[in-house]
Amino acid sequence: MKKVLKNVSFVFLLLKMCIILGQETNAQKRIIIDIGHGGKDSGAIGINGTQEKDVVLKIANAILKLNKDLKKPLDIYLTRYNDTLISLSDRTKLAKALKADLFISLHCNHSDNPDARGIEVYVSKLQAKYSKESIWLAFELQDELNKKLDFESRGVKFANFQVLKGTIDYCISLLLELGFLSNIDEGDYYNTPISYQVLALVLLENLIKNQNYEGIRN
Repeated sequence: MKKVLKNVSFVFLLLKMCIILGQETNAQKRIIIDIGHGGKDSGAIGINGTQEKDVVLKIANAILKLNKDLKKPLDIYLTRYNDTLISLSDRTKLAKALKADLFISLHCNHSDNPDARGIEVYVSKLQAKYSKESIWLAFELQDELNKKLDFESRGVKFANFQVLKGTIDYCISLLLELGFLSNIDEGDYYNTPISYQVLALVLLENLIKNQNYEGIRN
């Protein structure tokens, strides 16, 4: 993970330039970014006291801020905009009500093993309308986070998380575990403000790149 922090400002500027110069102008798809936990539910707590609910909110806000700077911003909604606990059912209802094309849930991991590290991307175990597209995008994201930020990839996994079960019939649906707050290197990563910007850029770049994937509803 120490490589992730090396020359991070340069990586940020390079990625931002690539996004601005390479942005597609086709019809925008509607994206729901689900921000895990919130309110009394802190989620994972890192060795330095970092709370998962705060980390994922900062990532989502960084994505929104960068998106506003684009010539043609993506159509992005958040499931929460502050430190509020939203029920799992309300999160999935929002995706259905807004007729989302993509639902992506942001989380961080925790383990009793301090050496556990890396990115996990989950898709639903259910065979549903958007299973194929969800699996494809999951592999794309975990590969990009590994190549561009040097996060170790723990692979694409299948689970019955409620937010995935509740959205897979309506849109492409993913849940990201963005590193282990219980790992000293990955926990320290989220103590560096510029790191949020770089991570947000990688995610936003992939959302832009995959706007035209044929599996995403037109």
